[in-house]
Amino acid sequence: MHGRVIVSTNGHYLQYEDGTPFFWLGDTGWDLFYKLKLNEIKEYLDNRAAKGFNVIQAVALAEPDGIRKPNRYAQVPLINNDPTQPNNQYFSLIDSTIHLAAQRQMFIGLLPTWGDKVNKMWGKGPVIFDTTNAYTYGKWIGNRYKNDPNIIWIVGGDRPAFSDTMDWRPVWRAMVRGIREATDGKALITYHPSGESSSSDFWTGENTLDLNMIQSGHRKPDLPTWKWISHDYDIQPPKPVLDGEPNYEDHPINWNPDNGYFRDYDVRKQLYRSVFSGACGVTYGHNSIFQFYGHGDEKINFADRYWTQALDRPGAFQAGYLKKLILSRPALNRVPDDSLILSGQGEEPSGHSCAFRDADGNYVMVYLPVGKKIQINTFLLKAKRIKAWWFNPKTGKVEKSHSFKAAKSQWFTPPTVGKENDWVLILDDMEKGYKTPGADN
Repeated sequence: MHGRVIVSTNGHYLQYEDGTPFFWLGDTGWDLFYKLKLNEIKEYLDNRAAKGFNVIQAVALAEPDGIRKPNRYAQVPLINNDPTQPNNQYFSLIDSTIHLAAQRQMFIGLLPTWGDKVNKMWGKGPVIFDTTNAYTYGKWIGNRYKNDPNIIWIVGGDRPAFSDTMDWRPVWRAMVRGIREATDGKALITYHPSGESSSSDFWTGENTLDLNMIQSGHRKPDLPTWKWISHDYDIQPPKPVLDGEPNYEDHPINWNPDNGYFRDYDVRKQLYRSVFSGACGVTYGHNSIFQFYGHGDEKINFADRYWTQALDRPGAFQAGYLKKLILSRPALNRVPDDSLILSGQGEEPSGHSCAFRDADGNYVMVYLPVGKKIQINTFLLKAKRIKAWWFNPKTGKVEKSHSFKAAKSQWFTPPTVGKENDWVLILDDMEKGYKTPGADN
């Protein structure tokens, strides 16, 4: 490991303490501690590490009756449902998981609790937290893991922090205060909001969070994650932002199988467009894996396969290709800039393209969700000759490249065109000698 993860100097991205760029590639393993035994956790982590995932988002006090129903070792997390009386035997599995993740160069995006234990609204609850015991529990769990550098803290758990009639922020602030005090201020903390919202909707103007998280969610394809990311990217002072829960692969659209299911193309579009709009990373999810649906389990959200059968779905591989692509170029001075697209911008929402450039004028990347001819402003590249690459996000491979003399603009046509033929165009200053896009570091 390179140490803890911290916010980059410009405030927009993440890096390790030693300065190495950190691209958050998360997986929603929400019920990991609640549903799996240790040997299964090892299987899952090995699979995710091999694909390049480096953050596993998992919940200590799980959503599906995780207070009262025991885990696979017949342990519940709290004695008498009391947050001031944690059950050490239950948390020992979390201890082991954190250590296993560290061995694989992975972080645990740890949710101290799912949101229904603070703000029920839906789910099974029960509501068990108030400002007093939230602080006590936050300080306890923060102290337990203060020496584990591979923890990123996530409060919230799929809930708004306030409504027209209620304000739950005092409870979350108390929990965050406990974590920060216990970790000597070293905790990196974000908030997982409900669908189609951002943590910035609730926490702008205060220092409760270190980075913002949106949940674009599962209601329909092509929800404008790029707009939400762009909004948060522009907030001053800057904080990193990412989509912590875009549409899950193999999840029914709007929770109704009659609408069809999100497949890998739907997932890719959201992953790429959020990152190309300025996100510090992104989280992938699968409908069967977030709940670790197995034989004999209650089926949530019309899961269509067991979690073990979902591990190698195409979207999971393709998420890893995105991480490799971003890290194949200098990653900490990316500037989102759709104005690079002079002509050929697709119509919103399904065809909307996103672009970014290197602040030093060394390279440009453009994501096209639909293959089509496009004109790019190449003037911002401070280059005499430019190399163009066409990167296929389905395969993680470059399928076409050429070089040309620099000009103010240039037209480009991808190797294939039309819907489900998405491409990334990379333009490099040839003098920089960058390696093939997406190649291993």
